Amino acid sequence: MTTLSPRELLAPKGRPEPKPGTYYIQTWGCQMNEEDSEQMALYLQDLGFTPVNSVWEAQIVLLNTCSVRKKPEDKAFSLMGELRSLKRYNPEMVLGVCGCMAQTRANEIRHRNPHVDFVLGTGDLALLPGLVTESLQTRRFRKRTELPERKGKVVTDIPRRHLGRTGKLKAFVPIQYGCDKFCTYCIVPKTRGRERSRPTAEILEEVRKLADQGTQEITLLGQTVNSYGKNLLEGNVPFAQLLWQISEIPGIERIRYTSPYPRDFSQELVETIRDCPAVMENVHLPLQSGDDEVLREMRRVYTVESFIEIATRIRETVPGVTFSTDIIVGFPGETEAQFESTCQAVRDIRFDAAFTFAYSTRPGTPAGDREDQIPREEKLRRLAHLIEVQNDITRDINVAYVDQELEVLFDSASPKWPGTIQGYSREFKLVQVQGSEDRIGRIAKVKVTESHLWGFSGTLV
Repeated sequence: MTTLSPRELLAPKGRPEPKPGTYYIQTWGCQMNEEDSEQMALYLQDLGFTPVNSVWEAQIVLLNTCSVRKKPEDKAFSLMGELRSLKRYNPEMVLGVCGCMAQTRANEIRHRNPHVDFVLGTGDLALLPGLVTESLQTRRFRKRTELPERKGKVVTDIPRRHLGRTGKLKAFVPIQYGCDKFCTYCIVPKTRGRERSRPTAEILEEVRKLADQGTQEITLLGQTVNSYGKNLLEGNVPFAQLLWQISEIPGIERIRYTSPYPRDFSQELVETIRDCPAVMENVHLPLQSGDDEVLREMRRVYTVESFIEIATRIRETVPGVTFSTDIIVGFPGETEAQFESTCQAVRDIRFDAAFTFAYSTRPGTPAGDREDQIPREEKLRRLAHLIEVQNDITRDINVAYVDQELEVLFDSASPKWPGTIQGYSREFKLVQVQGSEDRIGRIAKVKVTESHLWGFSGTLV
């Protein structure tokens, strides 16, 4: 599941030969897509396939696509086109396109790329083994893009989970699929359907299996993760109670979650962050815009004032809590004054980090159909300015951590500095220290000695 450019993937010089019984998965997009790719890999391994590091070696190639913005769609179409020559070189290769793009643009994918063997949407991952087997035998194109429907308040038709994962230090666990918010810029309801929560017992079973295999930190996934459970039958629990139940599973040291919806942030959840030792003191709370009129146009059901009230309530209840956010600039019709309101909101709220994006037109969404689109050059100018504003805040916040002690779960060796290991603090700050790799997988106290935009350098206490 390595991310490489098409040129790197298809470089003709010194390319390896195709190997029967192998697979390669190219993934774009969010943590949910990463988790879907892991599930697909498990299905392929059950069929006897083993992973390889490039499409040139693989018999089965899967492209797990993203539709949230235009750029990953362009990358996917580019790679599909280049894989046409690979299919000629390796006619035994099976090429499948999966994920959000497959869900919404299956017919276009097939029309532009007739060498694709099958298209598999987001709700049908369990059909992957059958599609692969059929493609190897018949070479007839198949399209499976049925999304589950949620009828009433009883949720039974949710994606099935493949639980044969081997242990790893950190793991994603989806607890919810789809979304009911219908923000005007977002295509997720079309790519993943209406909001559907997994049964509590199923989630707990998966987490227990992960913990038994050595997982210490889990991240719960959902489009509006803190609305978990509202459509479930009696006997299931709301999100805050789910956090408590997971925290009681032996071996689970840390719980994170993404992404909560601001309006659904209950006081019970705030107090759970404060009182439950396993729940980390970091909240990713998407703002999207700092202007009330733009928020109304986005169909975000809160105001800047109510957002600040939520953040303030969390800060007053949870000492040392940190915040990250998502912000879109250049939404259709956004004026310069409205953009400046967003910059001022960022200064007022003081997020520790922000994922900032230039608005990307999504066909079939209300915002995408508007005629008052902002020119690309102007969107990029605003984006660059907002990044500068946030970077100044991040640096200023991080400086205050120097000489403090942080609790860090070390998860890897530093990719840049030999003899250095790294991990994340409870506050989701990246920390690097000099240390041996036998400390990976262990939690330790670190004294911060130097702050950076990306995080901290420190020494073991």
